[in-house]
Amino acid sequence: MQAQSITNSLEVLHQVIYNRLQSHFNNADIVFPAVKIEDDGTPLNNFIIRNKLPLEEYIILLTVLIPHVKATFFENIIQEFLPQGGDFPEFGGIKGTNHRGLLPTGETAQFIMAGNDVEKRISVQYLLTSGILAKHGMLSIEPVKDGEPLMSGRIILDQELVTRLITGTESPPKFSPDFPAKNISTAMTWDDLVLNSHTQNQLNEIMIWVQHNDTLMQDEVLKRKIKPGYRALFHGPSGTGKTLTATLLAKQLNKEVYRIDLSQVVSKYIGETEKNLEKVFVKAENKNWILFFDEADALFGKRTNVQNSHDRYANQEVSYLLQRIEDYPGLLILASNLKSNMDDAFLRRFHTIIHFAVPNASERLKLWEKSFPAAYKPEPAIDLPNLADKYELNGAAILNILHYAALQSVSKNDKFIRNDDLMEAIRKEYRKEERTMT
Repeated sequence: MQAQSITNSLEVLHQVIYNRLQSHFNNADIVFPAVKIEDDGTPLNNFIIRNKLPLEEYIILLTVLIPHVKATFFENIIQEFLPQGGDFPEFGGIKGTNHRGLLPTGETAQFIMAGNDVEKRISVQYLLTSGILAKHGMLSIEPVKDGEPLMSGRIILDQELVTRLITGTESPPKFSPDFPAKNISTAMTWDDLVLNSHTQNQLNEIMIWVQHNDTLMQDEVLKRKIKPGYRALFHGPSGTGKTLTATLLAKQLNKEVYRIDLSQVVSKYIGETEKNLEKVFVKAENKNWILFFDEADALFGKRTNVQNSHDRYANQEVSYLLQRIEDYPGLLILASNLKSNMDDAFLRRFHTIIHFAVPNASERLKLWEKSFPAAYKPEPAIDLPNLADKYELNGAAILNILHYAALQSVSKNDKFIRNDDLMEAIRKEYRKEERTMT
């Protein structure tokens, strides 16, 4: 059915272009074919209906999608009118590096939709830069060299959208300088996470928002006054479960979570940090993703008094971020070891601020019990309640300790976790934090 839907769309576009060429070469009146989009559940038709694309944007979408399906589609139609070949600049289009067929430019869409009608060509230019597809980051015009017409740039369709419309499957974006974020997931469950009741209750507030906010936004009063999106700050020492919680939320809510790689985002060059972040926000806005900023103080730290130009530009970055996180329509989570490092302007914009505390003795005991490997038993000398009471360790440290001890057991072909190995691993963890065991 998907192939038939694309074939039907090809026929529509073929007729539109053929009619335009008839009008251009033979001075015939242009007639657009009647178009009816069937609600047949196919990705292409479903996308058009869900986004309420007008006829003009439907034709533009097909124009950009066609080279991904049929390489010489445009050339074959043009050849019917120019059998001997020849230059046809009115149609626009460029050649790619690998693709040997014609790739549509803004001028191609203008010619197909408007011919030489200046007013209509301007209208098409508006759709290409500010229409539904462009506004939602699905379509853009490739930048051109200074002095060349804007519409001579190639029309670019979001690559994930191309894959979805053609195959019906989603291809996750690849981590790169153009998309400095990585999809993160976990095989763990909520049962593996030990949190105090107050933290758990605050996490429930996030889940309630995700599950029910769309319903609330149908209210005539609230939808005018409440901004889209939900912003949460996770703060607390390393190893207390902030990242794990973000991945578990995504897992429960059936969403993807992308962690922003700040090493790829933050730049010493003026304006580059904002550009790098904008790439992520534009890509994410219509994907229903959770965006996760780990060690967020690097980006969202306190603004400084302006002493020099560097301070002024740093503060401009913060101002950009304030606006951008408010505009993001989905769930956005920032994680920081210290809440006090965050700029107060950001703190005021969070819907919830959740503290991930160092586990107490009873919580540490649960972590020891939940983390113990299934295939290995503790030797009788191991007293877990005493370990939990005596040694202040977080969940990540306890997991590291048991990992080390289990590896020692494997190397000795031993079926028990030995107390000596546990104690050595605890010493290692204490040394990492420059603490002294008593």
